[in-house]
Amino acid sequence: MTYKKNDTFKEQLLAHRTTLLAQLATLRGGVVSRAEASAEHFARTEDSTAQVNSERDLEFALDERETAELRGIEAALNRIEAGTYGQCIDCGEAIPAARLHAAPQALRCISCQEKSEVQPS
Repeated sequence: MTYKKNDTFKEQLLAHRTTLLAQLATLRGGVVSRAEASAEHFARTEDSTAQVNSERDLEFALDERETAELRGIEAALNRIEAGTYGQCIDCGEAIPAARLHAAPQALRCISCQEKSEVQPS
């Protein structure tokens, strides 16, 4: 993949990372840890236990998903720096640019991704 295309993907990844970090900060009510955000729910005595637990579980799920997505973005940025970005980790073939535009942190070409989803890890 050419250096110029990598710059485009790098910009896309950095913009997405910025958006995710902002979402995490909003979800947590600012720059606080996951534990601090969860503790705030237990401090509200007017809410039912079930409501507090549901909200906490939802926040954990969202936080976990966004954190995993951030890890994927960081890994993709590292692959750009290493010069391996855009190569399928399974077959070594180039991942089509259309796939990278849709999912810039993609590790596999579509064929290998489909195989990995069907086969248990």
